Parts: sequence; structure tokens; C-alpha cells
Amino acid sequence: MTISDTVRRVKRGIKEPHLVVRELNKYYYRQRESNDGVEFFDEDWDNLIILDACRFDTFEETHNLPGELQSRQTNSSSTPDFLYTYFDGADLRDTVYVTANPQLYRKRDRIDVKLHKVINIWQDEGWDDEFRTVRPETVTEIAEQAAKEFPNKRIVVHFIQPHYPFIGPTGKEYLELDSLDFWNRLMTGEVEIPIDILYKAYEENLELVYPYVNQLLTTLEGKTVVTADHGEAFGERAWPIPMAEYGHPNEIYIPQLTTVPWLVYQNGNRRTITTGAEDEDMDEVSVDVEQRLQDLGYA
Repeated sequence: MTISDTVRRVKRGIKEPHLVVRELNKYYYRQRESNDGVEFFDEDWDNLIILDACRFDTFEETHNLPGELQSRQTNSSSTPDFLYTYFDGADLRDTVYVTANPQLYRKRDRIDVKLHKVINIWQDEGWDDEFRTVRPETVTEIAEQAAKEFPNKRIVVHFIQPHYPFIGPTGKEYLELDSLDFWNRLMTGEVEIPIDILYKAYEENLELVYPYVNQLLTTLEGKTVVTADHGEAFGERAWPIPMAEYGHPNEIYIPQLTTVPWLVYQNGNRRTITTGAEDEDMDEVSVDVEQRLQDLGYA
């Protein structure tokens, strides 16, 4: 970290003291070794569907998807955390990563992962300018194309939903869908939303993605797992300083952020998976990546 980065963080901490408390809690969590988290890429599957920021309890209460549901623990509480923990250093040349989240591209110089192919849906044609996100139907269409193009590769499909912005009826009525740094603004009181309204908007966002997950379960051949990179917090207390947390901050390992669904469903025969060449085509994209991330609620 540079001196300018340190100065910037100190100034922000003075302005937003909850961030100082969060850093102290992060230090506590970093001292604890956790070996009980699922190793996503060591598990047996042909297709991995990731629902971004999906809580296990909400999924369990609302889903009607076929398959056997269990919970798993993840050693990550945010998408960057997930990528550093599970992608960095991994040899995934047997895997195609179809993603609506720009975080891997943003962290491309820091995360050393070998993937056969990365398909960034969040660029021009995949982005919905009205809702400032990638819609689930877009992800599904491109995932199905990828499965046909790469029949002998494992397919990872990373949806944005139920992650902010909340594009269901409640979200559109009560929330500003272009609210940048949404969760931090909520914690500072700049955005005032009752918890029941906020949770309903989140739940609706999750329900929006179910039909498209179901479609993939019936069109992708082989063994599919539906899971999440992390959960979402709605005022649950972190530890040891009992501050209420919202959203999914890095390195805050409370159960609401680390307990994720693990739904297993098999459609037809298993695929024969082979290792291929590494995708080294991570050229500059034609859109403002930081703006994309801000639209998705990241600071």
C-alpha cells in the first residue's frame, strides 16, 4: 500500500468511523485459521452455477429447483475474497468461466489463475443500461452457448443476482438503482431503507434468477452444483466489536456471509472433461470497468 493509499484510508476512516471498527474486526477474523470451507474446484461437478451474494437461509426458504440441497461453508465473504481464496494459484485449464461480475478482470494483475476461457458478459452487449447490471436471461443465453462451444470443459456460470442492484418490484419502487457504494451509504445513514423492505428487495432479486437457473439445470449436461461465492448481511453483528454489518465486506466471516447453498442436480450422462490450453487473452476492454463495478454497488 502506498502512502497516498494510507492517507486516503485514514481520511475516510475519520469521516466514516464504522470503517475503523470494521478493520479491527477484520484483524480478529484474519487471526483465525479456517479449514472447514468447501474447496469449490476440488469438488465433483461438470457445471458450477454461482449466485452472487446468496444466503443459504434465503435460498432454502424460497427455491423450488430440482436436486438435493445442503449447505457449505466458504472461506470468503465477498467476490474479491472468493477470487483470491479459490482462483489465485489454481490450474483451471479444464474450466470455462462465464461471468457477469467484473471483479476477476479488475484483479487480473493480482490473481494468478490458469483458465481455459474467460467470457466477460458485463461488456457492451451483455450490460443492461436501464438497470445497470447484467440480467439473468443474458447470462443464461451465453452460458448455454459456452457449453455447446466447449463440450469437454467444466463450465462456471457466475450470475450477478441476488447481488445489488435490486431490480424486482420492491427494488424499483423503493431503492435508487443507480446508488453508488450502496451498502456503505446505507451504513452511514445516507440511504434510509427499512430492513424488511431491503430484505424483500433482495429476496425478489433471488427469485428473479430461479427460472434461469432451472433452465440451465435442464439444458446443461452432466452434474451441476448451484452455490454462491458468499452471502449477504442485513444487520447481523460481527465480532469481537458487535457492529451491525450490511452487504458483504471483505474478511468479515460471520455465518450469514460464509454459509452458502450447495444444490446438486444431474441431467443425463456425465461429460468427459479434458484439460486444454490457457486463455491468455485478457486484453483491455472497451468499457469503464470501475464504472461497471460502481453500478453494481461496489465502492
